[in-house]
Amino acid sequence: MIKPVKIILLDEAKEEFERLNKIAGWQKEKGIENSEEIRLINSIKSKIELLKRNPFFGDNFPKRLIPKNYDVPNLWRIELSNFWRMIYTIRGDNIEIICFVLNITDHKKYNKIFGYK
Repeated sequence: MIKPVKIILLDEAKEEFERLNKIAGWQKEKGIENSEEIRLINSIKSKIELLKRNPFFGDNFPKRLIPKNYDVPNLWRIELSNFWRMIYTIRGDNIEIICFVLNITDHKKYNKIFGYK
């Protein structure tokens, strides 16, 4: 039996998605077909669809590299366009699998979160 997969954008991820989606919407209204925001929002939507089919699509962080402030048992990363990243955790039970998207962030902020230089 294949369990259904639900995707939930939390806090910062939801805010960033809504911000990008609003900007991309304005740009499309003005006739702009291709911009950084449009490519990025399309990339996010595409990756969310991939996660619905395979929640283990992303790269799994080793437990020792999960920042303590996340307080999650597992952490995954998906690369987006323009060097952005989508960070998520997976929870599940006998009925469904839920991917909680914690961050949608640019590469600079991603490096800061994980202590990369």
